[in-house]
Amino acid sequence: MAMRSHYCGLVTEALLGETVTLSGWVNRRRDHGGVIFIDLRDREGYVQVVCDPDRAEMFATAEGVRNEFCVQVKGLVRARPAGTTNDKLKSGQIEVLCHELNVLNASVTPPFQIDDENLSETVRLTHRVLDLRRPYMQKNLMLRYKVSMEVRKFLDANGFVDIETPMLTKSTPEGARDYLVPSRVHDGQFFALPQSPQLFKQLLMVAGFDRYYQITKCFRDEDLRADRQPEFTQIDIETSFMDEQDIRDMFQGMIKNVFQTALGVDLGDFPVMTYQEAARLYGSDKPDLRVKLEFTELTDVMADVDFKVFSAPATTPGGRVVALRVPGGAAISRGEIDGYTEFVKIYGAKGLAWIKVNEVAKGREGLQSPIVKNLHDAALAEIVKRTGAQDGDLIFFGADKEKIVNDAIGALRIKVGHSEFGKASGLFEDRWAPLWVVDFPMFEHDEENDRWVAVHHPFTAPKDGHEDLMVTDPGKCIAKAYDMVLNGWEMGGGSVRIHRAEVQKKVFDALKITPEDAQAKFGFLLDALQYGAPPHGGLAFGLDRIVTLMTGAESIRDVIAFPKTQRAQCLLTQAPSPVDEKQLRELHIRLRNPDAIKA
Repeated sequence: MAMRSHYCGLVTEALLGETVTLSGWVNRRRDHGGVIFIDLRDREGYVQVVCDPDRAEMFATAEGVRNEFCVQVKGLVRARPAGTTNDKLKSGQIEVLCHELNVLNASVTPPFQIDDENLSETVRLTHRVLDLRRPYMQKNLMLRYKVSMEVRKFLDANGFVDIETPMLTKSTPEGARDYLVPSRVHDGQFFALPQSPQLFKQLLMVAGFDRYYQITKCFRDEDLRADRQPEFTQIDIETSFMDEQDIRDMFQGMIKNVFQTALGVDLGDFPVMTYQEAARLYGSDKPDLRVKLEFTELTDVMADVDFKVFSAPATTPGGRVVALRVPGGAAISRGEIDGYTEFVKIYGAKGLAWIKVNEVAKGREGLQSPIVKNLHDAALAEIVKRTGAQDGDLIFFGADKEKIVNDAIGALRIKVGHSEFGKASGLFEDRWAPLWVVDFPMFEHDEENDRWVAVHHPFTAPKDGHEDLMVTDPGKCIAKAYDMVLNGWEMGGGSVRIHRAEVQKKVFDALKITPEDAQAKFGFLLDALQYGAPPHGGLAFGLDRIVTLMTGAESIRDVIAFPKTQRAQCLLTQAPSPVDEKQLRELHIRLRNPDAIKA
């Protein structure tokens, strides 16, 4: 007989009275006093199989099956008896009366029950093949496939061509560390795995392909977090003869289409916010707009107060003082405030000043905090006025270098908004919150090395009219760069690229990259730009992040089939691993301290 006529999870009332052939895995086997029930599972879900003792051979086989046996069932679809239906399953109104049962392959006892939801991640990643059998993981990876297909359909319909770029390429140490691959043929030389196809996709525009895309692996040897992996998947896109607005409009349409078709979600309008506005109000270039809390600027107010914690940063170039008003926050306990104080220290803050607003009408007497005595009446009145504070509110303060204030109070804003208090008091709005952040600065200053570095990458075009600022005042130069943000995650970003060699030279000059260095690192791109390179631009989306957002998973590891741990290891295959001496000799490599490595 055929191996399968239907998927288990798709057997419904529409098949009542029909004979079906199913293949899958035994999720559970239950013996109910002479009748054996098997919950049979495949990638589409579960179906209940009933084994009666009147078919002796089949029943004897059923008595021997155990969890995770791979079996084939032939049987009759019938309605479940009244009171035994399961509305949570597509197949919950029916069951299959087993006529024939064939064990395709037995299983040893698995290390965990497949429907156990309380597994440690170490156990899951070590036994990843079994973990991937779990409906949660199957659903995630099927959604990932659907998202990829919808992206491909959209791009194909809009004239984009899928072109592969090399995995073995040249190391250009800008940004994160490269993964290096030693060459056996060229003694002492190395390939690098690509951090992105950036240079190659620009070359494809110069080559005249006009609209390119690729869903491809990228590699970065960096410290990992929940939303980072050493290898990750990028939806990489580049276009010619489209300006910044055209590009944003097209790919906003793509993402809206993907969410609608793959998830049934209408993302609605995408507000547009400048980087400067995002930093001013939220201290972040990827603000979570679901949290209804904003910064209040107080730098000017604090310049003349006696409290040095506030006045020092307020009067120091690059310093900032802000308030974060939490409506109803006076209900937050002192213990919770102490917890938030420790939390902001993670981001470099030295502490967390606060004021509880008990009664606005009483002025100074209506404010409760150790810092109130250090602030003059005019400053206190201005704090209340600017924040719009009302009775029962709590005001947090950040005062330090601008980056520390933005990072610390920006993170505090998210933590308070997502807390039980934040959700209960309406400070968090449960919705999809998309956003474009635009007008990024071209450069940021690396204080440690006293040099300017590119915010995105050194091939990003400046705003029209800003070309000369790259020489005279790099800090004021704005880029044609844009990020798409959703629920506080950067889903993707990109820029219009530099297509003229003389503009590219000004960027390199601002970054103190000499002509010799530029030629050595990027010569192949610079040479190509001389041959009538078209105006071009593009962006890249993180496929892993998009699917993580869609599923609500806590980590992108839950939407990747075979991910690495936060220590960049694969627990399933035990990679990375040592290699034998013969392989090292062929690659002209000698380990500097082999004993330490083995330890």
